[in-house]
Amino acid sequence: RQSKMGELPLDINIQEPRWDQSTFLGRARHFFTVTDPRNLLLSGAQLEASRNIVQNYRAGVVTPGLTEDQLWRAKYVYDSAFHPDTGEKVVLIGRMSAQVPMNMTITGCMLTFYRKTPTVVFWQWVNQSFNAVVNYSNRSGDAPITVGQLGTAYVSATTGAVATALGLKSLTKHLPPLVGRFVPFAAVAAANCINIPLMRQRELQVGIPVTDEEGQRLGHSVAAAKQGIFQVVISRICMAIPAMAIPPVIMDTLEKKDFLKRRPWLGAPLQVGLVGFCLVFATPLCCALFPQRSSLHVSRLEPELRARVREQNPSIEVVYYNKGL
Repeated sequence: RQSKMGELPLDINIQEPRWDQSTFLGRARHFFTVTDPRNLLLSGAQLEASRNIVQNYRAGVVTPGLTEDQLWRAKYVYDSAFHPDTGEKVVLIGRMSAQVPMNMTITGCMLTFYRKTPTVVFWQWVNQSFNAVVNYSNRSGDAPITVGQLGTAYVSATTGAVATALGLKSLTKHLPPLVGRFVPFAAVAAANCINIPLMRQRELQVGIPVTDEEGQRLGHSVAAAKQGIFQVVISRICMAIPAMAIPPVIMDTLEKKDFLKRRPWLGAPLQVGLVGFCLVFATPLCCALFPQRSSLHVSRLEPELRARVREQNPSIEVVYYNKGL
């Protein structure tokens, strides 16, 4: 079928991100687009329209008058709201575009209400409940996780976060007040170290698929799963650093000034705003720290998998895997 003048060719690969993912800049542009909170304001009809454009294009039908920019826009809108493996619409707060507004509210409140035990418990619990929704919504379709495993991860991460927060809170009683403001960050970091490995425990048991350069599967590797999960934990913790380290220092200074002493109610909204400003940049930049398609040297694979790879394809030095988010 010859294409009419000016019609889009069908060979644009919209399975892949628009920008080169082997560079930090390309990954950053990709994640800035994926985490754009404005995607949350789109109506159901706009989401459906994008879904139709993308599905038609994949089926070889170009929507008349479509430009390349519109096609990419539709792809990113579609990706922002639908699960890549199941195609189901993701719950609003589980979407990548909800990360910044949700985290900004929760983190802002965690940093504001860090002095009293009940509020500490409440906001750490809210944060882990939100994490559970996000992890459930963005779970990989390859290794389905059971509701029981989800529950265990949720309870363990909440317990871990609350225990860290309250334990450190009592330890920092006698230290300068600024130190106490960093307790929520330590709690969030501890929870990430518990939550992500538990959510992805199946991958740690059976391994994740590793492929060669061309994407041919070579087998499953637990070593790759460990490295991938470690990278995700690191980038999640880095994501929290600017938002949880910069605002406390600013707030600590501001709260000593008369302006805030006279208007204590301004504390929480100001904190949430500062956190939001940090997160708008930190979220996509930390997602971009490691390539989505990570690589591992053959020598670091499990002995039996390494032997099999060396036997079948002796020339392969490096294997690839998808690290998750």
